[in-house]
Amino acid sequence: MSKCLKNILRFIWLFIFLIIFLVLVCNFLEKTKTYQKLDYYDIPRPSVNETRVSLVMIGDALIHSSIYADAKKGNTYDFKPMFSEIKSLLSSYDLKFYNQETILGGSSLGLSNYPQFNSPYEVGDAFIDMGFNLVSLATNHTLDRGYGTNYKTIINSRNYWDNKTNVIAAGSYISEEQREKIVVQEKNGIKYGLLAYTTLTNGLKSPTGKEFYLNVYDKETVKKDIEKIRDKVDLLIVSMHWGIEYSHDVSNSQKEIAKYLSSLGVNIIIGTHPHVVEPIEFIDDTLVVYSLGNFISSQIGVEKLTGLIVDTNIVKTTIDDKVYIKVEEPKADLVYTCKASVCGHFKVYPYNNLNNKILNNYDSYFDKYMSIVRKYDSNIQTIYSKK
Repeated sequence: MSKCLKNILRFIWLFIFLIIFLVLVCNFLEKTKTYQKLDYYDIPRPSVNETRVSLVMIGDALIHSSIYADAKKGNTYDFKPMFSEIKSLLSSYDLKFYNQETILGGSSLGLSNYPQFNSPYEVGDAFIDMGFNLVSLATNHTLDRGYGTNYKTIINSRNYWDNKTNVIAAGSYISEEQREKIVVQEKNGIKYGLLAYTTLTNGLKSPTGKEFYLNVYDKETVKKDIEKIRDKVDLLIVSMHWGIEYSHDVSNSQKEIAKYLSSLGVNIIIGTHPHVVEPIEFIDDTLVVYSLGNFISSQIGVEKLTGLIVDTNIVKTTIDDKVYIKVEEPKADLVYTCKASVCGHFKVYPYNNLNNKILNNYDSYFDKYMSIVRKYDSNIQTIYSKK
């Protein structure tokens, strides 16, 4: 083979190699562009959806005879004017909780005062009018007048609440079947439930075989109840009637129960019974309001006429098929029951609507009771007051 032919062949091979090299480079660059395009536009991203509900909580409706006497209108009762100063402040919330301290057995059984209460249905009507849809019926006064009326107080109360639409009333029932029924409501795509228990009964007991009349706290029973409902709701609220009357301090028993309920996956624990306000805190992810105090009462002393309003938002975030629930930081404020002897009629005021004529030195009382509320968490903000 001549030298010239060898040079031609060498050139041809070099040309072929160059072509192959250029093709490979072009392919590489094209793939790089594709990868870059996928990185920014075409790589699948998780599906994220967020929804929320707002919740407000108030304390005990402790209906003394002076209150229902003031509400009497002929043959009926009207408690709605007592809440006219507070109603608009609560209007925007999705969920509203209160504790019906005194049983609504109705007027036909005879109304009664301390120590064994019975209250008219119209109390409930006033709270329904304000939009309340979460009600605890488990208190140390639930069994009042029970024995003497053949427990018609319990039956009447339960029938009253069962006739209300979209209201969960928990803690007192008229059959084991009703007690065992899982009650779930839904708002804004968030499923929620309420359980209610009391640690105190004033020495009274349900008849044997009818323990469903009142949910008395017991660790094993509570565990069973929670396990039955926990995977059926996003938000689980437990109302606890507990603590020491007239004490602003959280008892060891309250702390122990709160930790136990938190370990079982309860999202929010709402405390009632002490008739005065107590602190708020988180135990892990569980919001604990140890005592809301009285929303309305005729007890003696500013501390017993002062109650808490607590609000929060519950956020449900769904990432693909996994659900995350977050209870946001709560806010708190105070309300005050002005008695008929001062205001002409019983009326519940937000503290920021008070003046020294209604409650002398109300500003100092506000500071005093909010410092108790903030004992465990100094960052708790107010809802509508400026302090």
